[in-house]
Amino acid sequence: MKRFFLPFLFILAIGAHGQDTARSAFTGTSLPVGQILPATAQCVAKPADPYFARFCPTPAPRPAGLLLRPGDRLAICGDSITEQRMYSRIIETYLTVCLPELDVTVRQYGWSGETAPGFLARMTDDCLRFHPTIATTCYGMNDHGYRAYQSDIGECYRDAYTAIVRAFKTAGARVVLGSPGCVGQIPPWVAKDLPATADDMNLSLCELRNIDVVIARQENVAFADIFWPMLTASFAARQLHGSDYTVAGKDGVHPDWAGHTVMAYAFLTALGVDGEIGTIIVDLQSDRTMVSSGHELLRSRKGEVQIRSHRYPFCAGEGDPAKDNSIRSGMTLMPFNQDLNRLLLVVQGGTAKNYRVTWEAGSRIYSAEQLEQGVNLAADFAVNPFSEAFARVDAAVAAKQEYETRQVKQMFHGEAGKADMEGTVARTEAERAPLAAAIRAAFVPVTHTIRIEAQ
Repeated sequence: MKRFFLPFLFILAIGAHGQDTARSAFTGTSLPVGQILPATAQCVAKPADPYFARFCPTPAPRPAGLLLRPGDRLAICGDSITEQRMYSRIIETYLTVCLPELDVTVRQYGWSGETAPGFLARMTDDCLRFHPTIATTCYGMNDHGYRAYQSDIGECYRDAYTAIVRAFKTAGARVVLGSPGCVGQIPPWVAKDLPATADDMNLSLCELRNIDVVIARQENVAFADIFWPMLTASFAARQLHGSDYTVAGKDGVHPDWAGHTVMAYAFLTALGVDGEIGTIIVDLQSDRTMVSSGHELLRSRKGEVQIRSHRYPFCAGEGDPAKDNSIRSGMTLMPFNQDLNRLLLVVQGGTAKNYRVTWEAGSRIYSAEQLEQGVNLAADFAVNPFSEAFARVDAAVAAKQEYETRQVKQMFHGEAGKADMEGTVARTEAERAPLAAAIRAAFVPVTHTIRIEAQ
């Protein structure tokens, strides 16, 4: 499968508007939509809009295969953006249903207002006590102080984030070091007399992102770029959908589902996930069907196949792709389905020009050529046979992660924890256990039928 990144966003803009130029959401200038400045030794490739001229995101290490291992215990750490429990929920639900063979368990440790030094101070009691084998981190938004870059801020951030990485490594955990995201506007809680614009803040966040790249290289850990994809996605989305579309969130900092989808995409790709949910190959001439690992063929006869799947695609639902409050919209900003969510149907030996593919209650018309090349059912069917089962798993994940926030913030750091931390840990773990078990109970095999009929 081909990978698309920044050019993908601007191809989307061309397709939506059918124009040769588009107006910059940041500067009001016009430019050829598809134009991308080439990468230099110091900076990655970037859109050729004047707004991006001052930004120089440095080249980052790329994932080298799957970082996850069977039985991993994943800790998702970050500030209030993590405490929203949105990108963390996408990640946990994805790992549960799309990669069940790895049996990865997850805890999220988001804390509103937190900085890297703040997490460093609490990570032993709150996180390391549960012996994570792998961790994702996302700090920098609060660290940058919502102001223009200052070297002392950068040094404090570098020291604390490096110490976090080393603490995880010492505890035997692999690390995906996440950069901060971007701001979309000056947040309402920032003092009105603070002499900084949203552009100043984003330039500062880009500096922290570049510090993260240095740390990742020096410490030999994985890196998830949150800042640059969010900034460029915000640019492209406003061209497509107007200025009300906010990847960074209505308050300028806390994204809705579209922005969190961009974040989840960045972390999942940094974890080395390959996106192969499954492949179903139907040969109409020989009346034979083959299915890949994770799927069980129950019946195949005259263009109708019944399958029991022990692996789900990620089901985004029917959210409006033009609204920033839907996962489906976020999937248009990044190649989520192409890179992370491929359930392919390949139909060989067709003699008709077109075929109707019916997948339980939904159907679509494809050409024989499209089917020969393979179509992605996960992308083409917003509602599909997995949707209800997926929703049950996702709801169970949401309930567990909500408890984890209360467990750490209210109980570990409340009166109970101060009086008896070990007893509080034991009691709350007993309360959390059935919530974790509910996720496993909700994840059951799905039996579904595909019919292929000549048109």
